[in-house]
Amino acid sequence: MPPKRRTAGTPSREQKSGSRKSSSPDTKHSNVVTPEKHEEKDLEFITLCKDLLVTNLVCDNAWAIWESVAKSAENVNGSNKPLWGACIFISAVDMEDMCFTFTELQKAVGLSVKQFFNLVRKMDENVDTISPKVNSAVTKLEKKYEVSLALYQRFVKTCAKIYSAPDEVKRQEILHSSWIMFLLAKGTVLQMEDDLVIAFQLLLCVLEFCTKRCPSTLLQPLYKSAISTTAQSPPTRSSRRSKAKARPPEVDVQLLETLCKESDCSVDEVKNVYQSSFCAFLDSMNLTGSQELPTQALVDTFSNEYEKLYHKNKDFDARLFLVDDETLSLGKVNTTTVEMTPRKNQSGEESVPIPPQTPIRAAMYSIQQLRGELTSASDQPSGNLIVYFKNCTVDPSEEITKRVEQLGQIFCQKFAEAVGQRCEGLGKERFTLGVQLYYKVMESMLKSEEKRLSVQNFSKLLNNATFHTSLLACALEVVMATYVGNSLKNGNENGNETDLCFPWILDVFQLYAFDFYKVIESFIKAEPTLKHNMIEHLGRCEQQIMESIAWKADSPLFELLRQSREEGPGEQAEPPATLNQPLQHNHTAADLYLSPLRPSRQVLAAEVDTSAVPSSQPPVPGIRQHRSNSLSLFYKKLYRMAYLRLKMLFSPLLTSHPELEHIIWTLLQHTLQNEYELMKDRHLDQLMMCAMYAICKVKNVDLRFKTIVTAYKELPNTNQEIFKRVLIREGQYDSIIVFYNLVFMQKLKTNILQYSSPRPPPLSPIPHIPRSPYKYPSSPLRVPGGNVYISPLKSGRMTPSVMTPRSRILVSIGESFGTSDKFQKINQMVSSTDWSLKRRLEGDSTPKPLKRLRFDVDGQDEADGSKSSGESTLIQKLAEMSSARSRMQEQKLKEEAEKEDPEP
Repeated sequence: MPPKRRTAGTPSREQKSGSRKSSSPDTKHSNVVTPEKHEEKDLEFITLCKDLLVTNLVCDNAWAIWESVAKSAENVNGSNKPLWGACIFISAVDMEDMCFTFTELQKAVGLSVKQFFNLVRKMDENVDTISPKVNSAVTKLEKKYEVSLALYQRFVKTCAKIYSAPDEVKRQEILHSSWIMFLLAKGTVLQMEDDLVIAFQLLLCVLEFCTKRCPSTLLQPLYKSAISTTAQSPPTRSSRRSKAKARPPEVDVQLLETLCKESDCSVDEVKNVYQSSFCAFLDSMNLTGSQELPTQALVDTFSNEYEKLYHKNKDFDARLFLVDDETLSLGKVNTTTVEMTPRKNQSGEESVPIPPQTPIRAAMYSIQQLRGELTSASDQPSGNLIVYFKNCTVDPSEEITKRVEQLGQIFCQKFAEAVGQRCEGLGKERFTLGVQLYYKVMESMLKSEEKRLSVQNFSKLLNNATFHTSLLACALEVVMATYVGNSLKNGNENGNETDLCFPWILDVFQLYAFDFYKVIESFIKAEPTLKHNMIEHLGRCEQQIMESIAWKADSPLFELLRQSREEGPGEQAEPPATLNQPLQHNHTAADLYLSPLRPSRQVLAAEVDTSAVPSSQPPVPGIRQHRSNSLSLFYKKLYRMAYLRLKMLFSPLLTSHPELEHIIWTLLQHTLQNEYELMKDRHLDQLMMCAMYAICKVKNVDLRFKTIVTAYKELPNTNQEIFKRVLIREGQYDSIIVFYNLVFMQKLKTNILQYSSPRPPPLSPIPHIPRSPYKYPSSPLRVPGGNVYISPLKSGRMTPSVMTPRSRILVSIGESFGTSDKFQKINQMVSSTDWSLKRRLEGDSTPKPLKRLRFDVDGQDEADGSKSSGESTLIQKLAEMSSARSRMQEQKLKEEAEKEDPEP
C-alpha cells in the first residue's frame, strides 16, 4: 500500500464540495434543491441531487428521465441510486449544467467507470434517453479513461524497471510525485489529452526529469549507468553561478535514449516534446534549472493545480489510480491488450503471430514500422521524379514544391490548434513523414502509368492541383492513423470536440471527399509496404465517403450527377444492367482525376492543357462528353457496398421472406439512381432502412421500425445519430421515422405502391460482389494461429415468423422518438391482444425490439400506430381510404395525361 502521506494529493469529498461551493458564489438560492420544492419525488433522490449540488431544472429533468425508464430498467445491486445517478448525469450533460465532476458522481452512487458506462449504454436501449450530445460526452470520457489507464499501467511497469526498492517509502514518494507532475503537465500542455502517443512521450519527459534527480541508490543498474557523468558530477563554481540564470534544463540524452529504447519510442520525437512543451511547463512551475526532486510542498502545489483542471473538465480524478480506487477499477474485464494481425513475409506465408501487446506497445510498434519503411525516402522529389517533371510540357516542379510548403504551414497550424499550441513541431515531424510517403507513392504511380500507357509526358496529371492535394492528404492520413489509431469519426461529425480522426485531414486541406476517394485505390496498389490494418483503414475511409461524406450539399458529386441526367438515360452514372457483371476496371488515379475531359485513353495524362481542371467542370456546349470514369466507378462501388449492407441487415430480420431482399434492393437502387437528392447531407443507411420498411408495409410483412433499428445497431460501423438525427429540411433534424413520413415516403410513394400491384416494376440485377483490392472491416478475418475465420454476426435466432397481413398504408403513425399526443385517439381504439404472448406460444424467434424505444406513444408497438395485435377496425378503414384515394389520384392523372396527349 502507498504511504498515507500521499493522500495529501487527493482531497476529500468535503474539500472538493467546499471548493465547488466557493467557486460558484453567484449560485442563486432559488436553484438550490430542497425537499419542499420536490415533494412528489423520492427523498433519497432529492438527497443525491443536493449532494451533487444540481439545480432544480437538472433535478426535474433527471426525474422525468427516471420515470420514463423506470418500468423497463433493472435495479443495480438492489438500489435505484446508480440509475438515478445516470439520469442526473444525462440531464446535466443535455442541459450543459454540470455542477459535479464525474468522480464525485461515481462516489455518490458507488459505481466504477466501466459499470457506469455499461449502465448508460444499457439505458440507450430507450432511444429517447441518450441524446447525441450525451453519447458524445460518454464516448469522449470513455476514451480519455482508456488512454489514462494505459498510461498509468505503463508508468507502473516502467518505474519498476527504473527504481529499486531498498527504501519503499521513498520509492512510492517518487512514483506519487512523478504521476501527479505528469497529470498536471498533460492537462496544461495538451488540449487533446486522449492522444495516447503524445501523452506517452510527455510521460517519458517527466520520467527523465525525475530519474536524473533521483539518488543513485534507488536506481536499477541499467538506469544508474545511463545517467551521464555531467548529471552525476558535483556542481562547479561556474555551474553554481549559472544557476542564477533561468536557462532551459538540459536533456540527459543518454538517459532519454535508454527510456525510449525500452519503449520502442522515437528519441527525436520525445526530444521535440521535451524542448517545445515540457520545458514550457517546467518554466511555468519555476522548475527551470532545478537540480532536486520536487519537495512535498511542491507536489502539493502540483496536486492543487491539477485539482483546478479536474474540476474545470468535470471528468474523473486520475490521481486515484495511485491508490487503486474502486471508481477507476477495471474489474474482471481486461481491455488493455490488443491482438495484432500476423505479418506476411515476401513469399506470402504467414509468420508467427505477434503476441498480444498493450495499446502503447502496439502504437509504438506501428510507428516504428512506418518510420522504418520511410528510412530511405526523402521529403524532396527523387531523381526519377525530377525526370518525370522535366518531361512534362510544363514543368510542375515549382508548383509542387510551393504547394507542399503551403499545405505544410496549414497542416502544422491546424495540428497545433487541435493538440496544443506548443505541439507545432510535432505536427511538422508528422507532415514530413507524410511528404516522404507522398513522393514515394507518386513515383510508383508514374512508373505504373508509364508502363501502362508507354508515355512519359504526364503534364496534365502533374499540373492537376486536386490530384496532388488528394495524394498528399492520403499519405498524411496513413501517418495520422498510425499515430492516433485506425479510427474515424463515425457519424458524430457535428461534435464540438476536435480530434485527428478521418475526415479531419479533408477539413484541413478543404478537400472534397469525392476528390479524395479517387486516389485511395491507386494509393494502395502503388504502396506495397502498407500493412493490413492500414489497408483496411483506407478501405473504411472510402466506405465512409461513399455512404455519407461525399453526399454533403457542396460536393461536386451532385454536379456530375446533374450532368449525367441531362445527357439522358443512356448516360446514367452507372446503368443497372452492369450490376451483375464483375467489377473489373483498370482505372487509375489519372483516369479518375482527368475524366471525362479527355477524348481518348491514350492522351490521358499527356500534353493537351496544363491547367488543373476540376473534375466537375461543366460540359462544353455542342460537344458530347464521355461518361465520367470517376462517377461510374463511384456508383459501381456504391451499389455493391449498399447491397452488402442491405444483405447484412436483411439476414437477421427477414430470412423467412427471402423474396423481399431483391425487391428491397430494387427500391434502394432506384432511389440512389433516380432520387439521389435524398442522399444530400444524409447517410446511405437511412435510405436503406426506409426502403426495407416501405417494402414490408406494401407486402403485408410485419416488421416494425424499432425492430429494424434494433438489428441495425448490431451492424459494424454504425452510430446512433444515423437513425436519431436525420435531415428533414434545411437546418431541421429529427428521427428516421419523421424522415420516412415527411420526406422518403412522400417522394417515393408512387414507386413504392407499384410493388403491391399485379404488375410490379422489373427487379434490378443483384450486384456482382468481387474480391475487393482491400478488405473492409466487415470481411471475414482469419484468427491468428488457426484455420478459423470471423465474420459479422448473423444470428439465426432473429428470424421472424410470418405475421397476420396488415394494412398497406405507407405512413408510419405514432412511431416517434419524443412524446406526442397526435394519435392518442387512435391508440385508444387499437386492440390490446397480447400478441407477444401468442408469438412465444407459437415458438416465434423474432428479435425482441429495444425496450421502450418510444417510437410509439402510450404502449404502441406497431410501426403504423397499433399495439402488438391483429387487425384494428380503424386501421382497416384508414387502409381502405388510402387505397381508394390512391386509385382516384392515379385515375385522375391518367385522364389528364390522355387529354394533354390524345392518341392519334
